[in-house]
Amino acid sequence: MRVALDATPLILSSGGLARYTAELSMALARNFPEDNFILLSDQPFPMPPGHPPNLYRGGAPKNALERRWWLWGANREMRRCDCELFHGTNFAVPYIPVRPSVLTLHDLSPWMNPEWHANGGRVRRRTPPLVRLRIPTMVVTHTEAVRRQVIERFRLPESLVTAVPLAASEIFRPGPAPERRPYFLYAGALEPRKNLALAIDAWRAVRGRHLVDLVLAGRRRVDFPMPASEPGLCVIGEVADVELAALYSGALAVLYPSHYEGFGLPVLEAMQCGACVFTSKDPALREVAADAGVALDTPGAWAEAMSAATASPDWLTGWRVKSLRRARDFSWSRTARLTREVYGEALRRSRGRHG
Repeated sequence: MRVALDATPLILSSGGLARYTAELSMALARNFPEDNFILLSDQPFPMPPGHPPNLYRGGAPKNALERRWWLWGANREMRRCDCELFHGTNFAVPYIPVRPSVLTLHDLSPWMNPEWHANGGRVRRRTPPLVRLRIPTMVVTHTEAVRRQVIERFRLPESLVTAVPLAASEIFRPGPAPERRPYFLYAGALEPRKNLALAIDAWRAVRGRHLVDLVLAGRRRVDFPMPASEPGLCVIGEVADVELAALYSGALAVLYPSHYEGFGLPVLEAMQCGACVFTSKDPALREVAADAGVALDTPGAWAEAMSAATASPDWLTGWRVKSLRRARDFSWSRTARLTREVYGEALRRSRGRHG
């Protein structure tokens, strides 16, 4: 099998889209050495470090016509690379279905609240017609919760939508904690959907009784209003994975109060490091964390749980054990195998159409 994957998310320096595209393409290449996987984009992008020889870069647009990438360029490059199938890793596939394709719909956030994606107009306009017209042969989501939402919103047959869970990188393992005061940690993009105001308010209530910091780590989007500076609130921006693993390992708890998620990869990364995890009651986050995470809703509940984490080491230890146990249910090898099965189904459906 020769599969083209949209590499455009790799131009991002961090975040779930870049992580998904890099980890999935590497896992596919490693687990299926008999196949070839070609990363395609109309924009320059870095290859995943240490990639196997059966994962390689495709060509860029050759002329002005091909710069209309989704209409002409992607299909032409696929023909030059002799690709059988396209995987759209970021809400898009070629507009003309010359070959079968798989579309990853990470979540429905672009259509739920315009304030969550100030620059998401193109996705909001482009993706719904593609899905409703059945341009993608198959659709992938990351949780059953989002799978059900996609089926309902776009009125798709259940057989066309498959939930394939993500996984945490192997670099996220329990390790030495950084030398600093006790702290709670949020890791992920700093953006409106993440509901960080709730975490900050709850932390303030706890800090009135305990000397504990709140660390916000991640790439800040331009539409995220920076919180005012105050003692104990540390906005550290993007950090390398090694440093992030240490932050996860040393946190009293990792906070993820997001309004809405498609999966919540930082939750699983934290659990794989043995961190106690507090999440909102978003259905996808509950699906990922299951009974190994503390699900909270009101600001009072958040503050109460954070106080318990600060004052009760034994209570924390029990949740850390649950986190490690839950994290063992996920791996990128499994994600690759399940994704490869979707590719096979897409090829079978395409041959059935044309046979």
